[in-house]
Amino acid sequence: MKLYPNAYFSKVEQITIEFLQKNKIKALILDIDNTLIDYQQNLSEDIIKWVKDLRGQGIKFYLLSNTNHKDKVEKVSNKLEIPYFSFAKKPFKVGFLKTQKKLNEKTENIGVIGDQIFTDIIGGNRCDMFTILVDPINKKDYWYTAWKRPIENKIKRNIKYNNKL
Repeated sequence: MKLYPNAYFSKVEQITIEFLQKNKIKALILDIDNTLIDYQQNLSEDIIKWVKDLRGQGIKFYLLSNTNHKDKVEKVSNKLEIPYFSFAKKPFKVGFLKTQKKLNEKTENIGVIGDQIFTDIIGGNRCDMFTILVDPINKKDYWYTAWKRPIENKIKRNIKYNNKL
């Protein structure tokens, strides 16, 4: 089980087309909660612009979320004009592999962006996709995520300290 991502950024908007091209990424699978939207379900204009700019450069997108709140996922999907797969059961492979088929790209050309090591990063790594960890948008978390954050923070410190990426 590979805990470490291939790359680490503070926020999604820092990921550039040059970085994606350098790593041969043609499509991105995006987590939603605390990666694209905050706890209050706010989606920033910066993220909307980032998606639009990368789409204009030929990058494909797909939303992959563990939530079973379809209305929340649809709201983000409609705003960003990105198809989605909800209740994905990350880190299990099934959601990632279904999404890969929809994107019609090889796994090595797909980047997975998320704020959680134990769902997004492990799941993407298990499918041999290029994983990108970002910091959560805000510190407030759902109870089922909050207990994992201290472990993830220790791994992040290790990444920074050892310059693993």
